[in-house]
Amino acid sequence: MSYTIEGASGAWEVVIGLEVHAQVMSEAKLFSGAATEFGAEPNSQVSFVDAGFPGMLPVINGECVAQAVRTGLGLKAQVNLWSRFDRKNYFYADLPQGYQISQYQFPVIGRGEIQVELSDGSTKMIGITRLHLEQDAGKSLHDQHPSKSYIDLNRSGVALMEIVSEPDMRSPEEAGAYLTKLRQILRYLGTCDGNMEQGSLRADVNVSVRKPGEAFRTRCEVKNVNSIRFVMQAVEAEARRQIAVWEEGGEVVQETRLFDTGRGVTRSMRSKEDAHDYRYFPDPDLPPLVLQQDWVDQLKAALPELPDERRARYVGEYGLTPYDAHVLTLEKETAAFYEAVASGRDPKMAANWVTGDFFAGLNRHGEGIGESPVSAADLGALLDLIADNTLSGKLAKEVLEAMFETGKPPAAIVEERGLKQVTDTGAIEAVIDQVMDANAGKVAEYRAGKDKLFGFFVGQTMKAMQGKGNPALVNELLKKKLG
Repeated sequence: MSYTIEGASGAWEVVIGLEVHAQVMSEAKLFSGAATEFGAEPNSQVSFVDAGFPGMLPVINGECVAQAVRTGLGLKAQVNLWSRFDRKNYFYADLPQGYQISQYQFPVIGRGEIQVELSDGSTKMIGITRLHLEQDAGKSLHDQHPSKSYIDLNRSGVALMEIVSEPDMRSPEEAGAYLTKLRQILRYLGTCDGNMEQGSLRADVNVSVRKPGEAFRTRCEVKNVNSIRFVMQAVEAEARRQIAVWEEGGEVVQETRLFDTGRGVTRSMRSKEDAHDYRYFPDPDLPPLVLQQDWVDQLKAALPELPDERRARYVGEYGLTPYDAHVLTLEKETAAFYEAVASGRDPKMAANWVTGDFFAGLNRHGEGIGESPVSAADLGALLDLIADNTLSGKLAKEVLEAMFETGKPPAAIVEERGLKQVTDTGAIEAVIDQVMDANAGKVAEYRAGKDKLFGFFVGQTMKAMQGKGNPALVNELLKKKLG
């Protein structure tokens, strides 16, 4: 069912395109050797090139180009063997050169596509227009002094991939799903860490509205939105604002706006510039970027397995449900953890424990998978103790919680706490005899046809054995003795 917003004049369709700025994972900046580590002391990672000193020449960082090509390949996009850097002339208070080195007409990556999954189980293809490389600006700090702004140039010159989508999205959900999937692919590829809270992934949201079947109307750009939730909220807020303007007889003006997260509204920032306002021209200090096809082929051959392919493998090879396969592949680290647990074991059982009790334990202890005190090897060892009947499922849950609390391997906890499951039939039979002697009346009722009492005898036997009786053996021996 298509998404529309009801206005006074009827239904309106929302048209959305995203320009995502993804900070490239690299040791050095795009055109200088300065470091890129997040959180360093202000202005401690700045070269003469980044500071815009006269006479300084940019030198392209080959790894940044490789990361852009890897991303293009991951987006099933066209890799352009010939591309060019241009100067985009625009005043950035925190970009000392007075221009930005970017790519305009000839980007390194052309058209591609991403398949997104929606909440109703359907999928949709979102087109990628292009991916181009450019340098980031620095950061202006307005809260350090009552009358002055401070500049931190650590981010100045850091490599950015600007990934521009086609205007193919038609709802806040689709925009959120697209950004989620794009972030997932970048993280799998290792080309951007996707940390939106640190600003290494941020989105400019282009929104317009129209009556169903109409041509596109004027769009506005909501700048620098830094969370998936805020992107979805910004789409809704801006669409409703534009509908109100059109329905009141006004004209939507093309402009750049900001999203006020506190009030849930967009507000005007500046009139939207067109390409000619930036006076693009080829950067005279940088020759065209020429790639060799065999180098691109080598990068393609070395790409990691991407989430769609991994999810299909989990369903096909491991027999997992599509839902479990989706959950386990959302993050690369989770998929790697699961595969280590499942290696040589029942993959469905491993999936149930990872997505069930293990995830629940992480949530209870407020930890991510990277900080988990329970390693994949130890969780796998716990499953081995279930498989060889050392532990029942119930005891294994107790042991897992103890593993979270102590960081110890399961065998050590079983030994310390005497939690080993009883599989000695003689010992189990002795306990069953005691339970039956203590409940002779219920034994008579059961034998008279009250079958539901069987669960009572199982519960009493397991209680007497402090949960350590092998459930299958307890059931088997009870049936024999009660019968």
